[in-house]
Amino acid sequence: MSFWAITSIVTATFFAMEFVAWATHKYVMHGFLWVLHSDHHKKDHYGFLERNDSFFLIFAVPSMVLFIAGSLVGLHTPWLWIGLGILLYGIAYFLVHEVFIHQRIKWLKRTNSVYFQAIRKAHKVHHKHLGKEDGECFGMLVVPWKYVREAMRSRQQAPRA
Repeated sequence: MSFWAITSIVTATFFAMEFVAWATHKYVMHGFLWVLHSDHHKKDHYGFLERNDSFFLIFAVPSMVLFIAGSLVGLHTPWLWIGLGILLYGIAYFLVHEVFIHQRIKWLKRTNSVYFQAIRKAHKVHHKHLGKEDGECFGMLVVPWKYVREAMRSRQQAPRA
């Protein structure tokens, strides 16, 4: 398999995972597995881990299975590369959601990036709903355009240093 084919598979998988994450968040986490996700919407968190963190395993298992299958079948098949795309999305999700947004690790506290401000706003809008109904903004890396525009306006109105 060529470098470009591998790169295309990994990239396509990474971007497809945003839709998978959106659908899982909307229909599974806010559906029949709300019992695991509900503590993530509570105002007060007790301890470092939440029941919601079990979704990390739910998303990691397909990636691990694909890594194993790709290793057994051979690098000329797409399985390992799809697993890599899922893994890379998982890393991006962790950095954006856990580190940047929820500050579970104290990195990336401040940014002037319009994109990151829009992500933070969309997530804040999602969390204003404490129940599983009436949710909005279920994605992570693809942000509704209205929050990007809002971040651009606030940046233009901010006093220059």
